[in-house]
Parts: sequence; structure tokens; C-alpha cells
Amino acid sequence: MDEYIVEMRHITKRFPGIVANDDVSIAIKKGEIFALLGENGAGKSTLMSMLFGMYEPDEGEILIRGEKVRIASPAHATQLSIGMVHQHFKLVENYTITENIVLGQEPKARLFGILPAVDIKGSDKKIAELSKRYGLEVDPRKKIEDVNVSTRQRVEILKMLYREAEILIFDEPTAVLTPQEIEFLLDIIRGLRNAGKTIILITHKLEEIKKVADRCAILCRGKLIDVLDVATTSTKTMANMMVGREVVFSIDKNPAKFGAEVLKVANITVKNQDGLPVVKNVSFSIRSGEIFAIAGVSGNGQTEVADAITGLIPVSGGKIFLKETDITNLSVRDRTLAGISYIPEDRQEVGLVLDFNLAENLALKEYFREPFCKKGVLQEEAFDEHGKKLIENYDIRSGQGIETVVRSMSGGNQQKAIIAREIELSSELMIFVQPTRGLDIGAIENIHRQILTQRDAGRAILLISLELDEIIGLADTIGVMYNGEMLNIAPAETLTANQVGEFMMGVKSV
Repeated sequence: MDEYIVEMRHITKRFPGIVANDDVSIAIKKGEIFALLGENGAGKSTLMSMLFGMYEPDEGEILIRGEKVRIASPAHATQLSIGMVHQHFKLVENYTITENIVLGQEPKARLFGILPAVDIKGSDKKIAELSKRYGLEVDPRKKIEDVNVSTRQRVEILKMLYREAEILIFDEPTAVLTPQEIEFLLDIIRGLRNAGKTIILITHKLEEIKKVADRCAILCRGKLIDVLDVATTSTKTMANMMVGREVVFSIDKNPAKFGAEVLKVANITVKNQDGLPVVKNVSFSIRSGEIFAIAGVSGNGQTEVADAITGLIPVSGGKIFLKETDITNLSVRDRTLAGISYIPEDRQEVGLVLDFNLAENLALKEYFREPFCKKGVLQEEAFDEHGKKLIENYDIRSGQGIETVVRSMSGGNQQKAIIAREIELSSELMIFVQPTRGLDIGAIENIHRQILTQRDAGRAILLISLELDEIIGLADTIGVMYNGEMLNIAPAETLTANQVGEFMMGVKSV
């Protein structure tokens, strides 16, 4: 019989208005990569949060190395050699990498042999050695606020390794990474397994499970559907079990019917905080009924183009026109009222007010006008009615309906809320930046259908995505950015995925 390092038996966890886990039993073998697969809000993170001591189960029991335990806190989980990398990182922005890793377990030294102090120099050296040993190399002295997302993730992994965790839980670890960073992380996960660690991978990305996992437990609406051997199960079977219906992988779209020009971007330049150009003399236009997609490796200026169009950052040169009206210097609200919807890349920082409830977030773009506001007084009934309608129409899953504080919702349902709010504005220009990042296969299918519905209704769509398959499948016209420049613009049907990929790497002509 295989040795089980983790057993969770008949686990049930309830929150107000929802059963997050309903009589779930799983057993994980020592030294395997065990995946938890399910839709957004299926209960995956809740189940693992109980293993990490953030919640306690209402019913059921947990066994670690064959012994029954009551995991009362994350500190207790750490003592049991359990570590967790959360979907939204738990880091102190103005601390260095070393300070974040040793926080709570600071090694002590004595100044002048007398005064107690934290041994930062010794810690820097230890973290550098640890990061090198596991292929997670970082500069220990850099502050978190000065490093990118993939480096932050390495820091979270190093926090677990520093505490000598044997059971490593990864919660949606690739949700905010580029395709190149994802491959690197999967290699790291394989390396950790080869070093004797037990890996639990929470995800809804089927291709990643096929690449690294040994076994996979599928959850649907809080219930365990099955535990499968990954090598002998197709991605289609896993997808259908996860969503509870037949999933369509292909994107079917009607022939485009282009109308008048809606957006014109003329020679815009955008500079970063250091005064260096990150968007260089970029021009393009989008017609009604057209999906114009910008492809590119992360960090080549695509997001800055979207932020400049919506007014979140200023342009230092060039003009932006919406239906022949110069909007270059208008405020964000004025651009919204002129007819721009925006689904941003960072849903938590830019898209939502996390401590507002769902009804309030769904009305953020319209709260100041009727029916939400009359004579300067907010109309609570209007917020509630609007919120209930959007929850139903866009399948937003939340424990307490419109009263749910958005911070408590899963990342995928936060994204659904933003998309519902922006589509309901019926704007002539809709900007989608990474619209399916962090979403499960069923939600992705739904959002692709919504984008095509808006295009067929005559909206102009700007789509910015790191997913090349998404761009090839949805776009009518593709622009490729490299190093802040628009290298190529062409009808989608004239380009292959390989050609787009070569432009993304800076090839001027293919």
C-alpha cells in the first residue's frame, strides 16, 4: 500500500449562503504531484486553506503522515511542514526579498556582542544559496515593490523552502504568469518533486495538469466528482467532468461586418516613471464590428496602450480619437461616458474596490447618475436590482449574492463581475486586457462567446492577450508589438500562429 502523507476525510465547510466543500475525501501520496481541478468557485482553494490552517472544517478530519491533526493556524501548518503559495501573494511591498522570506523566523545576531539584532547579511547569503540550489535565483536585497510578478512568486516558494516544508500547496500558480514564465515554473515544480517534496497543485488549466500531475481530483460546486490518473485521462474528459457538461474547445465566429471607424490611435508615445518611452509612435484604428487584437510578449507596451486610451496614464505625444472626437486629454470618467468600456489586466488593483460589496462594484461606472442616484442621493434599490440581474445573466457565483464583499470572492468570479459591469455599459469601444486570465475552461468559453456577441452587435473591440490561441481564434485584425513598437498589422486570416510568434520575438518581416 502506498504511503499517504495527507488524508482529508469527509470534509465539509460552510459559509453564509454556500456550502464550499460538501463531504470531500482525498488521499495524497508522498512524493507525488496531486492536482485539484475545478471551475472558479468549485471549492479548491477553500479545501487547501483548511489544510494550511486558515479555516477549520465544520465536519470531517485531516490526517498528516497517518496521524489525526487539528490544524489551528498557518503557523501550526508550518510546524507540520506544510507550505502554501497563495493565488494573491502575501508579501510586504517595501521589505526586501530576504526580509519577506525570514519574516516571523528571523535569525538573531548580536551587535557588538551585546545588542540583539536580525542577522540580515547572514540571511541574504543563506537565501542566495537556497534560491540557487532550487533554480529560483533572486537578488535577496531587492525590494518586493521593485520586482516583477514571476520573481514575487519565486519569493513565495522560497518562503516555504526556507521553513523546510515537505508538503507544498500551489494555488493557481500560473494565473498571472506569461507563457514563458509558466514553462519555467512547471520545471521548478518537477524539480521540487524530484527533490522529494509532495506537491498539491490547485488549477483549472488542463494542459498544465497533463504536463506535470500524477493524479487529479475533480471538484464541481463543492463536491468531489472523481480522482483520476492523469496519464490515462484525456483533457476533454477532465473538462467535461469539471464543468458538468460538454465543453466546446473551438471558437466559431460569424464573418465580420465592418462599419465606420470607432477608434483612431495616431502616433502615440507613452513614457514610464523614469521618462523612458514604453510605447513608441504607435498608430492603428478599429472599426465597428471588428476585433483588433494586439499580440506580444508581456512587457512590450501593450498594456500601456490600453491604459493610455482609457486615460489611466498620459501620452507624451500623438492623439487618440473616439468617433472623430479628440479624447487625448479627457478624464477617465469623460472617456467612459463618451463610450469606452475597460476590462483591465489587474482586476484587484484597477478593476474593483475589494471592500465594497458586489452590488456596489457592479455599479461603479454609473453610480452617479439615474437610476442609481437621484438629486444627489444614492438609491439602494436600484443597486440591488441591477446587481441581481447581472449575477443571474453572467453566472457570478457569490456566497451572499449582492451583499458579498468582493474581496471574499474567487478570482474568476471577480473577473466575471468586471466583465458583466463593462459589457452592460453597451459602449461603442470595448477594451479587453487579458480577459480570460485565471478563468476555467467553461468561463473562458463563455467570455469568448460574449466578446463575439459584442462584435456582432457592432461594437469595436480591442483585445490584448498573452494567449496566442485566443488571439488567433478571436481576432479579425492582428497587431504585434515588440519593444514598444507596432511591428506589423494584418488581417488575421493572412497570418499563421508561427508568423505572429516570430513578430512577437522582434522579427521585422516574415
